[in-house]
Amino acid sequence: MKSELKKFDELLVIMDELREKCPWDKKQDFESLRYLTIEEVYELADAIIEKNHQDIRGELGDLMLHIVFYAKLGQEAGTFTMSDVLEGINKKLIERHPHVFGDVKVADEHEVKENWEKIKLAKGKGKRSVLAGVPNSLPSLVKAFRIQEKARGVGFEWDTKEQVWAKVMEELQELKVEEASGKSRENIEEEFGDLIFALVNYGRFLNINAENALEKTNKKFIRRFISMEELAKTKGLKFENLNLEQQDGLWNEVKKDEKLK
Repeated sequence: MKSELKKFDELLVIMDELREKCPWDKKQDFESLRYLTIEEVYELADAIIEKNHQDIRGELGDLMLHIVFYAKLGQEAGTFTMSDVLEGINKKLIERHPHVFGDVKVADEHEVKENWEKIKLAKGKGKRSVLAGVPNSLPSLVKAFRIQEKARGVGFEWDTKEQVWAKVMEELQELKVEEASGKSRENIEEEFGDLIFALVNYGRFLNINAENALEKTNKKFIRRFISMEELAKTKGLKFENLNLEQQDGLWNEVKKDEKLK
């Protein structure tokens, strides 16, 4: 523990030096760092998806730098310090985990989440919706997942995954009806959104995060598509000149090769 604290103190000193002496660091503010922080979070997310622990370690360091940078900016503005940041999160963790730091009993992780949301809502004294804590700028799949988790925390939840699947099929049917009716694009888009929302909910009942699942599929598709293009080259073919049947044949070759590895 002492070695970790020493390294953290060293980072704080480095941040002070950068802020004083580096032209780039001296010019930064909350707004200029914001988009860079978002980029760092996505880079960390990529490393986690890839299960690359070396990259995870590196990206965590980059993200830690941003946290220290924001705290330094707060200190300079006289609004908060790193000590305030740490005190706040320490207090929150103790308050939100009465089953660890108090005498509350919980049966499983679901009750932990429910208690978390109830404590958070009670702290707001009823002035805020339970959904108010979901950031507007979250990617839509992540936001849908978090909305559903928040709603579950106050008991608004299906009892079984079969009920959720029935809702998925209901939304699919409604989408097909809207499409067949030739009604407005807005109506079709709304039903399509409802279907995606229901699928995110079903995935949640399977303990699957829709964002993670889709990103893995994206990466798999990119990997296979590039492999198809390379396979076409080795056969002396131009991929873009092939018909769908020929391209599908290459796709199947790539899939078969992946399974054999």
